This record gives sequence, structure tokens and C-alpha cells, in this order.
Amino acid sequence: MTDDRLEEGHHAYMEYEQHTSKYESEKIEHYDGTSDNSNTKIELGVTPPTEIREIQEGTQRGLKTRHIQMIALGGCIGTGLFLNMGTNIATAGPAGAFIAYLVIGFMVYCVMTTLGEMASFIPVSGSFNHYATRFVDPALGFALGWNYWFSSVTIATEIAAAATIIDWWKPVLPDAAWSTIFMIIIVAMNLISVKVYGEVEYYFAMIKILIVIVFMIIAILVSAGAVGGNGPIGFKYWDNPGAFANGGVGTVSVLLSAGFSYQGTEVVGITAGEAKNPVKAIPRAIRNTFWRILIFYVVTIFLIGLCVPYDNELLANADGTPNTSAFTLVFELAGIQAGAHVINAIVLLSVLSAANASVYTTSRILLGLAKDGNGPGVLASTNRFGSPWVAVLLSSVCGFACCFVSIYSAGVAFVWFLSITTVTGFVSWWGIGFVHLRFRSAYVKQGRDVKELPYKSSWYPFSGLFSSILCILIILGQGYTAFTPQFDFKTFASNYVGLLPAPICYAAYKIVMRSKVVPKEEIDFETGRVTMYEIQEAKEVDAEMTWWRRAVYYFT
Repeated sequence: MTDDRLEEGHHAYMEYEQHTSKYESEKIEHYDGTSDNSNTKIELGVTPPTEIREIQEGTQRGLKTRHIQMIALGGCIGTGLFLNMGTNIATAGPAGAFIAYLVIGFMVYCVMTTLGEMASFIPVSGSFNHYATRFVDPALGFALGWNYWFSSVTIATEIAAAATIIDWWKPVLPDAAWSTIFMIIIVAMNLISVKVYGEVEYYFAMIKILIVIVFMIIAILVSAGAVGGNGPIGFKYWDNPGAFANGGVGTVSVLLSAGFSYQGTEVVGITAGEAKNPVKAIPRAIRNTFWRILIFYVVTIFLIGLCVPYDNELLANADGTPNTSAFTLVFELAGIQAGAHVINAIVLLSVLSAANASVYTTSRILLGLAKDGNGPGVLASTNRFGSPWVAVLLSSVCGFACCFVSIYSAGVAFVWFLSITTVTGFVSWWGIGFVHLRFRSAYVKQGRDVKELPYKSSWYPFSGLFSSILCILIILGQGYTAFTPQFDFKTFASNYVGLLPAPICYAAYKIVMRSKVVPKEEIDFETGRVTMYEIQEAKEVDAEMTWWRRAVYYFT
């Protein structure tokens, strides 16, 4: 019996060798015929195993396609959606808020397509700061990486918010105690296998998505007059009190707020280094970004604008509680009095999910910085579960320290932390768009075929240019309130403090390390890239699908 199994294994191995040899021969002919670049001929589009180990050593590809799919779908659904949408409608009116979310949503989609092209081709931890180091300048990679890590203060706002949310029902423990409990749980989840992170976020995202779908159904029924006893509403509130509030200034201010609501979408690119099948998972998640933005943000804010007039005093949600959330108001219009309790529970899940994601993303950014030589080597240390435990602990300690600052000085700390998070997020988005422009330009200049990329960004170079330019305009314009009606230094400082980390880090690295921009001809497109075999295999699987399966796969 044993001999038979050995013989079968030998035959299977010989067939694999023959298939691989044939494939490699075809690939040699292809590359010799399409590129004069010596590096490409030598590497033949196949990543040597030693290089894979160097760039992803210690980590585990434990995130399944369903994990990344759900992280992509529900990753950015949080307090920005459940608590802030009403405020944005009160500020800009239903039409103004709708336009703002549409514009920012399109910009975010452009950012995600550019990141998706690079992440599916070279799936590594640290993603966009690693790409900046390889494709532009090590100084830019250093600046973008540490700039993004400074957003670890988000952990503080989310954890402190979770404690406050529980107090809404009944104060049981001090806020500091709740914050400590939540932080210990989140750190523990991030110190073990990435599969745990994937599973937790999978179910968190599923719950959030379900409640948004339920809300949309209820909002449609309320607007049509099917529930609530108020009769058909339609576009009545667009006529009176009106479609716009505060003119163009209102719409512009919502552009800034909408940007904060969308932040977190880039987590899909950061997970690429630990995805089991990045060639399939990343493109599919990026494609679904379009539907996520359209359904969960644009459609939702449109429906809220139909159901509630912008001059409703409760819509502004001045107290920041679920009692006056736009979602709760619509539930109450439908006669569902328990809406506030439902929204409070969902918001609690959302902020815990956001804190969990912040620990994950900031620790992977530190891991990427260490791998690139832009951070202490100890940050690349991983435990037996594949978790960068030193990076997790460092991000958690900093976030936890800020958490207590936000608890004991909530008003001041929240404004500063929110500003830092918002601006550093926009700087990261700018960096993704900018780096992709150089990535594609250098890729073509080296004589490589764009058709060989696992996923191609839509509308190149427009997508990168549009997202980069709009991010710059928003970064510069987000503090306009500091200049009117007269200059206020405190407001100016709190609005623009988040702009300091990136340029300071860039200048410091330039001065100390004297780095230079990497020539396009010398950019490395081989280390850590997916193999041509993986790309071809993914294409063959798609080709074998029936048309209806392909359609379902594309839209789900």
C-alpha cells in the first residue's frame, strides 16, 4: 500500500514538474519578445522564494477571500455613518450633502483602484509606504509610513467613545475601567493569528451591513408613506425648507467631514500581505468598493435627506448620542421606538471594530517600515502566530496613553485627535495616488506589458491625478474656519497640526540619510511580486466559469 502511494506521489510530482517546465519555457519566450530590460529577462517574472521570505518573513497569509471581502464592505462603516450623517445634512442640506458624499466617494474609489493595482501585484505588509520607498524615494516611504502611524491616536477616540456609549444605557464602571477592558481584549486579538482578526472583523462587518440594509428598507417605506402614518413624503423637504443650506460653504465643509467618514478603506491594501490569494481577493475587494460607496454612503444620505428636513433641530445631533442620530429619527418616524437602543448597540460594535482595525493597520505599517529599514528592526519581530507583537504593543501603548488623555480632557483631546487623524488620512490618500502615477510610468518605461498586471486601475492617469489634487485642496482648505471672521491661532493649530508629521519626517530623512529619487529604470518590480503562474492560474479559473457565475462573482 505504501509503495503504491509513493508511486502515485512520484507520478504527480513528475506531472507538476513537466507543467512547470512548459510554463516557464513559454514565459521565457514571452519576456524575451516583449522586453529589453535585463532584470526582467533574468527574473522571468517569478519571485524567488528567498525574496518572498525576506519581504514577508514571519507573517502568515491567513486572511481568506471572504475575510477581505467583508473587511472591504464593512471596514469604513462606523460613527461617521451612524452619528455624523444627520449633522452633514443639517450643515449643507440634502442636496449639498448628497453632492459632497458623491464627490468624495468617487475620489476614494480612485484611490482604492490605484492602491489595488499595486497591492495585487506586490502584496506586502506596509503596502503604500513600502511602494513609496521602492517606486519614488525612501524618504517618501519613511514619511508616509510614520505619518500613517500617527493616526494611532484614533485608537484613543474609539476606545473612549466605547466607554461613553455604554454609559448611555447605565453607568456601571468608570470610563477608564471600560477602556482598559476593551484595550486588553483588542490587543489580545491582535497578538494571536491574523485569522482571528479576520473572523472578528467578518462578523462585525456583517452586522453593520445588515443594519444599514434594514435602515434603507425602512427609509424607503417612510418616504413612500407605507409606514409611520405621515403619508408620502417624496421630495417635499427638498422644496421646503430646501435642497441646500448655507450655500457653497456648507457643501465644502461637508466635503471635509465626508472624507473622515470614508477613512479606513485603505485597510484592504494593508491586508494584502496576509491574504491567502491576493491575486483574486484584492481585485474583487476593490471592485466592490464602488458598490460599497454607492450603497452605504451615497444612497443612505440621500434617503435620510428625503425623510428628515435639514432644519430639524435633532438632526444636527449636537449631543453626539444615538438619541438624535439620523438613523434613530427615521426609525421613530416608522414607529420603531427601540431605534435608539439598536443604533447605540451598532455604534458600540462599530467603534470597537474601528479600534481593532486601527491596532492592526498601524502595527502592519510599523512592520513594513522595519522591513524597509525605515524603523527599528525589532518592530519586524513576529511571534509563532505570525503577529508583529512588538509593533502591536507599541501602537497599543501609544493609543492607550492617548485614551486616558481623551477621558480626562475629552473636549480638547477629541478635537486635536480628530484633526490629526483626518489630515494624516488625507496625506496617506494623496501618497497612494501620487506613488501609483510613478509606479505605472516606470512599469511602462521598463518595457513591461500592463496587460500582465493582475488588476489595472480604472482611468489611468486621471484616477491618480484627481485623487492627489483633491486631497491637497481638502488638506489646505479644511481649516478655513480659522481665518473667518478673524484669524484664530488655536483653531488654526488644531486644524493643521496633522499636516506636520509628513513634511518633518521627509525633511529629516533627506537631511540625515541623503536619499535620492529612485530612477525609473532601476525600480524593482520583481521582489515580492505575485508570479506569472498565479496570474495565469487566476485567469484560467475565471475563463472556466459560466457567464452567470462570473456575473455573480463580479458583483459580490
